[in-house]
Amino acid sequence: MPASKAKQAITAERRTKLFQLRLQGVKYDDPRILALGYATPGSASKDVIRGLQARLRDEAAEVGVYRQQENERLDALLEAAWPRATEPRPIFNKDGEVIGEELDIRAVDTVLRLMDRRAKLNGLDMPVKAEVTGADGGPLAVSTADPDKLAAIIAATSRLDTDTPPNTATSTPADDEGEGTE
Repeated sequence: MPASKAKQAITAERRTKLFQLRLQGVKYDDPRILALGYATPGSASKDVIRGLQARLRDEAAEVGVYRQQENERLDALLEAAWPRATEPRPIFNKDGEVIGEELDIRAVDTVLRLMDRRAKLNGLDMPVKAEVTGADGGPLAVSTADPDKLAAIIAATSRLDTDTPPNTATSTPADDEGEGTE
């Protein structure tokens, strides 16, 4: 049987105070938390978890309501655009004579964008799969670097206090060592 409204209000108030203390970094075994009516630090910890789970359920319900509202709006817009996107309209010449029929391309584009938005809103699109490859689609070359070479590269690219830092896109530490000696 669910708790009475009075008991729910007391629990909500106690949880609010518990959350405030936890946000301040107060540990579960602190006397201020135990003074809220928790028998043990473990019971306070469990109550935080229950409170967070309740908030997640509430947020999920709110998201569901929002998604439903957005779907209804998309339905109304799609209903308005669909006939112009699917039924050919007459094309007139300058004298007002019908010379052909065609779809309204802007309406087709609008319908496609509405459909894309609906797919994103409802998570209907397949996830995009990305694969990193080497040159010409071959395997990616991976090698270990010599620590001395890495240190030289870091030293060469970290010279920010000079007037003209080295071009790190094309130079190497060996190239930079010869700079200014001529």
